[in-house]
Amino acid sequence: MLVDFSQIMDALVETLVMVGFSLLFSTLIGLPLGVLLVVTRKGHLLENPLVFKVLNSIINVFRSVPFIILMVAIIPLTRLIVGTSIGTSAAVVPLVFYAGPYIARLIESSLLEVQPGVIEAAEAMGATPGQIIFRFLVPEALSSLVLNLTIATIGLVGASAMAGAVGGGGLGDLAITYGYQRFDTMVMIITVVILVVLVQGLQSSGNLLSKTIRRR
Repeated sequence: MLVDFSQIMDALVETLVMVGFSLLFSTLIGLPLGVLLVVTRKGHLLENPLVFKVLNSIINVFRSVPFIILMVAIIPLTRLIVGTSIGTSAAVVPLVFYAGPYIARLIESSLLEVQPGVIEAAEAMGATPGQIIFRFLVPEALSSLVLNLTIATIGLVGASAMAGAVGGGGLGDLAITYGYQRFDTMVMIITVVILVVLVQGLQSSGNLLSKTIRRR
């Protein structure tokens, strides 16, 4: 094997950093977008067809672009934001652009699962739209939100591995540099095993947290 344990651990840490920061920023973008997609649609709290159509179209555009193409297409923006187009920090930028709209859709889906009766009851109590959103709508959908954010996190793990194809660092970069280009089968196997274990751990944790919230 051409790499040692420390290189594998460094690559794992880089992957976790990429996924962690991109998930944070993507959620900060996706959460308000997802909420707006729900409350501005026809017949909802803040019905606004224009805002809904604009947001819906923008999100659809970003979601239709494959990550590897998106990553290359926004290289100038990535350089403008972080000063470089390679490495872990540079990979976070396209990951956010990739995952933000995806998370918005997942959040929209979770919020739409809330029964209309919950909103009607809140309105009957005189709650404002803001109170309905943050005290009734989001809490009611929390269990589903956790599951959907788990799905988004797993998607980011896969995308972070693809980022290695263009120098994004992490396990993907390790697998391509040593496993593919230098024909080191053992590195490829170890990388795949680590990614499988990571995904399984994330999914199990998300399921457990969602179940715990549902029981409350």
